[in-house]
Amino acid sequence: MEPPDARATSAILAIDAGTTGVTALVVTPTGLVVADGYAQFPQYFPADGQVEHELGEIWAATLTATREALAKTNLSISAIGIANQRETICFWDRETLGSARRAIVWQDRRTAEMCEQLRAAGHEPKVTALTGLRLDPYFSATKIAWVRENDEQTWSQVLSGRVAIGTIDSYLIARMTRGLHHVTDATNASRTMLYNLRTGVWDPWLCSLFGVPIDALASIVSSYGVVGNSDPASFLGLDVPIAGIAGDQQAALVGQVGFTAGAAKCTYGTGSFLLVHTGAQPAASTTGLLTTVALQHLDGHRDFALEGSVFVTGAAVQWLRDGLGIIASADEVEALARSVPDAGGVIFVPALTGLGAPDWDPYARGLIIGITRGTTKAHLARATLDAIAYEVVDVVQLMRAESGIDLSNLAVDGGAAANNLLCQLQADALGIPVDRSAELQTTGLGAAFLAGLGTGVWTSTEELIATRRSSGIFSPGAADPIGHARWRAAVRRSTAWASD
Repeated sequence: MEPPDARATSAILAIDAGTTGVTALVVTPTGLVVADGYAQFPQYFPADGQVEHELGEIWAATLTATREALAKTNLSISAIGIANQRETICFWDRETLGSARRAIVWQDRRTAEMCEQLRAAGHEPKVTALTGLRLDPYFSATKIAWVRENDEQTWSQVLSGRVAIGTIDSYLIARMTRGLHHVTDATNASRTMLYNLRTGVWDPWLCSLFGVPIDALASIVSSYGVVGNSDPASFLGLDVPIAGIAGDQQAALVGQVGFTAGAAKCTYGTGSFLLVHTGAQPAASTTGLLTTVALQHLDGHRDFALEGSVFVTGAAVQWLRDGLGIIASADEVEALARSVPDAGGVIFVPALTGLGAPDWDPYARGLIIGITRGTTKAHLARATLDAIAYEVVDVVQLMRAESGIDLSNLAVDGGAAANNLLCQLQADALGIPVDRSAELQTTGLGAAFLAGLGTGVWTSTEELIATRRSSGIFSPGAADPIGHARWRAAVRRSTAWASD
């Protein structure tokens, strides 16, 4: 008798460490999510435009979410994959693994003036040519430079070698392996503004420009392949290979099985991030898109993508809930928005942490315009969904112009994609079908796919393509003929506000 297939009794653990919480998924070799867990962690706002996380709280949330997921299944875990919020930068003690200071989050805008100074000094063209990015507080390099200039104690420990610098994936792997491994993958490295897209390594000139010691940074590895095993005493008794790593948006592209040039996806999370796969060579952008590594394969060759980054989408719905109190939970926004036929002339520009693509203005701030005596909370809810759809339209228009790829449809995922009205508004505004994944948590799913590729659960990307399922295709209806033009007019009014 043949031995039982190990694939039938084992599964992959995926950790999706997001901006507001950690999700753990247990994924079978057929690509099904059979168990999940979730834990939130606090957000800290020490000053206007500043956003921080406490690393210990992220680790605690990771343990809580993982325990919850594992308690829901009897399957054994054969591999671990990690996806993470990307540009957030962390500092931790290499020996104790304790946090040297709070992490500075990707949404943080404290280095806007530093970016302006670097731009005025003429550095942006070379920075963009090397990295595919633009000088913006979004990316990690200026955050590290800020710590160097403002936190003498932490920086002295960086220089002595006691404190490591890394992104969230690096920190989680250090905790899981009891400090034995300080690594990151190419997708995360490509978001730091310290990584050379052409050479695939930390760039000496960039590190010198921002004053970052290369030996404090993680070793760069492929997005799949075993990098080490989790330490059972550190990570819930698991002695399991860590075999998949990717930044959250690249992981979502993998989760949507976007392995070929022309594949595109949009993830509606805290922000919205649209990636289009551009092939084996990086495609330069001149109008506000970012060039990024989509995936580094086991043999070292890389795929690239163009990305449009919208900073606030799901976070706008959270603001309706937490800031204004007009809904009690995020999923109430659809019913409230459906209670009116349209936004009644109201336009909401959710530039709550500045604007990303295509405007890239860290000084923009949120704006609501078109309010009358007849405006209700339902109109504001509808305007919020309109805003999310129009933000994505802005990016898709750039994608079409920059990549030469005319999208035939848009694959969507993320928590807000459960909103049927949003998906329909998106299809109407784009004029193309919107294809919603059956698994909305494609970020974690992509991390699982990578870990499975790294351990032989799947032997090819073609196997993974066969696992994708759709939960609905939204065909475009009639678009508002002037809606997008009015949206752009409102965006212009929101710009440069904080600098005034």
